[in-house]
Amino acid sequence: MKSDPVEFLRRQVLAALDELKAKDVHEIDVRGKTSIADILFIASGTSTRHVKSLADEVVKFVKKAGMMPLGVEGQREAEWVLVDLGDIIVHVMLPRIREFYGLERLWTVGDDMPEAANAS
Repeated sequence: MKSDPVEFLRRQVLAALDELKAKDVHEIDVRGKTSIADILFIASGTSTRHVKSLADEVVKFVKKAGMMPLGVEGQREAEWVLVDLGDIIVHVMLPRIREFYGLERLWTVGDDMPEAANAS
C-alpha cells in the first residue's frame, strides 16, 4: 500500500521547520473548512532573515523529496512568507505579524464545540 502523500509532505515540512528551529509551530487541519488545502502550518521566525531562511528550508526539503512548491510569496519583505505546497500551506511569520493577523484564531473558530459534542 502506497503511503499517504499528504502525511509524507507533512513530515517534510515539520523536519524543515525543526531543522532551523522555527518558533511556536502550529498545525491546523482545515479539511472540511476549505478546499484550498488540507493542512496549514503557522510558524514564527525571530527576524526577517530567520523567516526567509525557514521558508527556504521548507522549499529545499520538499524539492529534495521530489516535489515542487506551487508558489512562494513574501520573500522580499520576509515578515510573512507563504509557501504553497498544494495540500499543505506553510505560513512563516514574525511574531508581531502573526499576532496581528491571528490566523490560528481565524482557522480554529468553533473547533472546541465538536470535540465537546464527541466527548458525550
